Amino acid sequence: MAKGYVIVRAEVTNPDKWAEYVAKSKVALDKFAGKPVVRGGQAKIIEGEGLARNVVIEFDSYDTALAYASSPEYAEARKLREGAGTLHMVVVEGV
Repeated sequence: MAKGYVIVRAEVTNPDKWAEYVAKSKVALDKFAGKPVVRGGQAKIIEGEGLARNVVIEFDSYDTALAYASSPEYAEARKLREGAGTLHMVVVEGV
């Protein structure tokens, strides 16, 4: 079975509020056994539009990644992110 990935591009405008979101989102991450592959760090935009913060989280399957992103636990964390920045998230199936 192919792995599932959550890919996020974000711009943080309020680091304190963002930190609350990250801490709360760990509840959902642990529940669905997500493994961060990329979490922030150095990045250089080579082509197109990009954002400074990039995150890739690996899950056992595409369905598990979707379940994480649509879970009540993640929804609670997402509420804490309001006013802390912008986020673009996709769930993709691995090869």
